[in-house]
Amino acid sequence: MELTGLAPLIQVYDMTEAIRFYHDVLGFELVDHSPEIDAPEGRYFHWCWLRHGPVELMLNTAYDAGERPSGRDPARETGHGDILLYIGCKDVDAAHDLLRSRGVDCKPPSVAPYGMKQLVVKDLDGYLLCFQAPT
Repeated sequence: MELTGLAPLIQVYDMTEAIRFYHDVLGFELVDHSPEIDAPEGRYFHWCWLRHGPVELMLNTAYDAGERPSGRDPARETGHGDILLYIGCKDVDAAHDLLRSRGVDCKPPSVAPYGMKQLVVKDLDGYLLCFQAPT
């Protein structure tokens, strides 16, 4: 078996907001998406595939059209804290500076006991993203 990649799928509350974060803030490109729909929440798509260099990620709406609650479910988002996506990043300090300039509230990178310099960011749905590089 020869594996060539990994593309985790995560559930998001608001696809439009999630795309703004992953595309506009983090710099992922939109590779593909399901057909757009008109819904009470606005015009959007339910699923998309994103790529940033060799890193791939898929997003899917957690709720069908017209079924999304008026507010985020804190219990659901707390559960997302168990998920941590580690993403290789050549210059973690530069990533920190870029994200801060784009309004992301994040602490400066730190070095883990096993020698990886890491920058941890929480997305809008409570998923943790760890940008890291060996020291």
